[in-house]
Amino acid sequence: MENCIFCKIVNREIPSTRIYEDRRIIAIKDLSPQAPVHVLFIPKDHIPSADNLDESNSDIVAHVFSVIPRVAAELGLRNGYRIINNCGEDGGQTVKHLHFHLLGGKKLDEKIV
Repeated sequence: MENCIFCKIVNREIPSTRIYEDRRIIAIKDLSPQAPVHVLFIPKDHIPSADNLDESNSDIVAHVFSVIPRVAAELGLRNGYRIINNCGEDGGQTVKHLHFHLLGGKKLDEKIV
């Protein structure tokens, strides 16, 4: 996508601190962390949101969720962490490219809103 900030990060047009990368996804440090550890997991293919997942592309979610525990362990999140996906404007999605937030490094509040 031409004006998508995450596509530009994936294509290395915008610098980022990469924590993980393979042929399908990248994981980067969030620039505005909401916890001591805040990593974004971003598919390399542009998928606007979870609403755009279907049989042809939903396997990316399984891939992301298979990588998250390994990255979380490498980052020392042994006591737990939170995974968040915001979908749509009312859901708090500010970048229209599917991504997942990994938050941890402290005891997180039970209440999310």
